Amino acid sequence: MEAITGLPEEERVADYLSHPVFNTHHSETELLRYMKQLENKDIALTHSMIALGSCTMKLNATAEMIPVTLPGFSRLHPFAPREQWQGYDLMLAELGEWLAELTGFAAVSLQPNAGSQGEYAGLLAIKQYHESRGEGHRRICLIPQSAHGTNFASAVMVAYEVVPVRCDEQGNVDMGHLRECLVTHREKLAACMVTYPSTHGVFETEIRALCEAVHEAGGQVYMDGANMNAQVGLTSPGAIGADVCHLNLHKTFCIPHGGGGPGMGPIGVAAHLASFLPQDPLAEIDEQMQVGPVSAAPFGSGCILTISWAYIAMMGGDGLREATAMAILNANYLAHKLEAYFPVLFKGSEGRVAHECILDLRGFKATAGVEVEDVAKRLIDYGFHAPTMSWPVAGTLMVEPTESESKAELDRFIDAMICIHEEIRKVAEGVWDKADNPLKNAPHTAERVIAESWSQGYTREEAAYPAAWVRLNKYWPPVGRVDNVYGDRNLFCSCVTPSFGKATGE
Repeated sequence: MEAITGLPEEERVADYLSHPVFNTHHSETELLRYMKQLENKDIALTHSMIALGSCTMKLNATAEMIPVTLPGFSRLHPFAPREQWQGYDLMLAELGEWLAELTGFAAVSLQPNAGSQGEYAGLLAIKQYHESRGEGHRRICLIPQSAHGTNFASAVMVAYEVVPVRCDEQGNVDMGHLRECLVTHREKLAACMVTYPSTHGVFETEIRALCEAVHEAGGQVYMDGANMNAQVGLTSPGAIGADVCHLNLHKTFCIPHGGGGPGMGPIGVAAHLASFLPQDPLAEIDEQMQVGPVSAAPFGSGCILTISWAYIAMMGGDGLREATAMAILNANYLAHKLEAYFPVLFKGSEGRVAHECILDLRGFKATAGVEVEDVAKRLIDYGFHAPTMSWPVAGTLMVEPTESESKAELDRFIDAMICIHEEIRKVAEGVWDKADNPLKNAPHTAERVIAESWSQGYTREEAAYPAAWVRLNKYWPPVGRVDNVYGDRNLFCSCVTPSFGKATGE
């Protein structure tokens, strides 16, 4: 092949792809086994429920994922001539219409590439709306303590001043404190960011009153859509009174979550904000009226929108509503079964939670010296990934089972938690030592359990097989207890030493 005219004919002198992982697996069989080896180190949905609260780790069905691999979707350039992507255009239009209907809004932008970017785009729309009305001085953003964690950062990103709002003992926004803040900041109020249901796992009882109060003070209501999984088909941000809401498609609408892959965070807005949605990166922008692009492509990571389109198309309206109801039912089932062992921190006025519940483990530190991290690590021995730990309340577990899990799987998780409660009792009553017990030493690796020497004050069987059903599908953790704080504060690499030349292996 002839050299391309104009490019320098220089030979690469430095080594590249020199890590053994690139030079060890020379056949599909070897690569398959290597990938399976990596998979075996992880607790994934293929093994058990991942009940991460606030993250909605629901099923990503194969039928929804397959369209991503179709060349017509996966190989299209984001700026290809419009006549070359008429099918894409139809899919995007339908998805936008469906999301608008589900959120109760007038318009939707599919451009934001993540939930955090959706928050940013939504706040930019609010900011530009105020400026278009000659009220650019409105820069105060009220954020309840029960809001989703990224809200505070997003408000700062658009140069808003954050004013926190307290919550009451039931986890609801403290309406008295909210009204005080509205009086104090009335002239400069830009927005109030609220999560519904809240991160405390309850439906705000006065959410409509909150929206009305913010509007009366001249502000806009930004609803975080992280918990839309408890709204779809039953209510909507628009019906409640919000002005803008982002949707974490990796939560409610089934695109994969985590792993550093592409995300999507479309935003829906009321009619008066429609002209302030993100614009096409190649379009000429009227800086007086519109917001520029927030992503380099007009539809963000458009390929993965096929997943959410397929999910909604296959579920239909009735299916989406049933999924929401089942997610709420599953969360309340877990809360009801476990509240006798672990207090449920917040409940609504009817004694129910929303789509997730917060289990309070703080009391066990005084009685047994057991902390929430010990329970999280011990769950690994039972084959479960721990729920969200110590957020939004330190010393708690936030559990969200989603609608994807069967009663049998919920019962297995419940049994694991009840067994752990019994283990805590043994520590509290002195049956096991407070420093030497399965909770403090969890998780237990296979190497540790089969070692010739075993000096713990409990048996190997109690360490590795704490429940009879664990034997049917045992997960062996690749490493034992690690010092989380040390790892966060000290960067280190366990792989082959990287260098600009070749790997040294030292």
